[in-house]
Amino acid sequence: MRDSAQSTTPAIEFQRGQFVLYRDPEMFWTGQTGHTFVCRISRVCLSDTYDLTPLPKGSPIYFANPDYMRLLPAVDAMRDIDTAPLSTDGAVDDMTAAAIAWLTQQHATANQRPELPAQRD
Repeated sequence: MRDSAQSTTPAIEFQRGQFVLYRDPEMFWTGQTGHTFVCRISRVCLSDTYDLTPLPKGSPIYFANPDYMRLLPAVDAMRDIDTAPLSTDGAVDDMTAAAIAWLTQQHATANQRPELPAQRD
């Protein structure tokens, strides 16, 4: 059982599929390197714990304590797309490759004529 009186973070109910930053408490408190990494929540367990899959690959982490997890919101990952200064000449230089690919795809689909579904016989 978690002691909520000692927790300095707000209670968050994580969901399967979310990305989180996880800090391995044993590695951290013993001074080992590589103690903090990105994971995807693979399962929500009973007793307020979670099974995690480290990214890009790694051994699964079972029954992770949420006090050592922080949500990685999509808005942070997408901020460069949302705030890109598209009206300047140097806009492309300030964007990541993923942002450019997404915008290119949006441009291509937005400028196509919508197609009607095929008729059934």
